[in-house]
Amino acid sequence: MGVLLFVALAGFLASLVDGALGMGFGPTSSTILLTAGLAPAAVSTTVNIAKVATGVAGGAAHWKFGNIDKGLVVLLAAPGCVGALVGTTVLANVDGDGIRPYLAALLCLVGIRILIRFSRAKRAAAAAADDGNAGSEPEYGEYSRRGIAAAALAGGVTNGLIGAWGPVVSPVLLSRKGLNPRIAIGSVNTAEIAVALVASTSLIASLGGEGVKAGTLIAMLIGGVVAAPVAAWVIRHIDPRTLGVGAGTVLLFTSIRDLAGAFNVGSARWAAYAAVAVACALAVRHQRRTAPQLTPAPVPATTN
Repeated sequence: MGVLLFVALAGFLASLVDGALGMGFGPTSSTILLTAGLAPAAVSTTVNIAKVATGVAGGAAHWKFGNIDKGLVVLLAAPGCVGALVGTTVLANVDGDGIRPYLAALLCLVGIRILIRFSRAKRAAAAAADDGNAGSEPEYGEYSRRGIAAAALAGGVTNGLIGAWGPVVSPVLLSRKGLNPRIAIGSVNTAEIAVALVASTSLIASLGGEGVKAGTLIAMLIGGVVAAPVAAWVIRHIDPRTLGVGAGTVLLFTSIRDLAGAFNVGSARWAAYAAVAVACALAVRHQRRTAPQLTPAPVPATTN
C-alpha cells in the first residue's frame, strides 16, 4: 500500500507540473519512480501508458480550443515515433542497473534545460500569457520548419528512455518567430499521444509488460486525475515560472543523488547540491530582475 501511495504521489506531482507548465510529466514521474526502485523499462512503460491516457484528454481540449496545427502535429509525430522506437529498443536490450546512471545523467540535463527555460522571465511570461488566451482565434503565421523534425526525433528517443518529450521539443518551437506559442504547445501535446503510444506498445511487445503492475499504473492515473483541477488552480495563483524553476531544481537534486550513488561519490555530492541551490537562487533572482512590470488596468468610469 505504501508503494502505491508513493506512485499516486508521483502521478499527482507529475500531472501538477505538466498541467501548470505544459511539460514535465515524463521527467518528473520517471525520476520519482526510478527513485522508488522500479526497473527503467517498467518506469518507461508505465509513464508512457499514463501519458497516452492523459494526453487524449489534453489533446481533445486543445482541439476544441483550436490550439492545433495539423501539419505541425504530423511533422512532429512521424519522426517522434521513430525516435521512440530507437529509445525503447535501447532500453529493452540493456541491463537495467547498468543504464540507471545514464538515465540519471539525461534527467539531469533535462532539469538544467527546464531551469534555464523558466529562468528567462520575459519569454516564459509571454508564452504563458499567450497560452492562457485559449479562447482567442489562433494565429497561423509563417515560421521556419527547419530542424523541427530533428528535434522531434531527439524528443522521441528521450521519451522512449525516460518519458521526456515536452522539455526537448517545446523549447524549439517556442523560440520560432511567427509560430503562436499556444499552437506550438497544443501541437506538441497532441503529437505526444502517438509518440507515447508507440513507446509503450514497443516496450510491451519486447518485454511483455515485465515489471509493469496494474496497481502501479492505476495509482499513477488516479494521482494524475486528482492533480488536474489543482494544476488549474496553481496556474492561476502561482507564477508558472517559479514552478518551472522548482521542477527543474527537483530533477537536478534527485538525479545528482542517483549519480552519486551509482559512482559511490561521498561528500562531494554536497558540493553538487550546493551548486544546484546556487543555480536555483540565481534563476529566481534573474526572474525578478527581468520580469515585466505589470500595471493594473484602469477602472472604467461608471455612469449613473
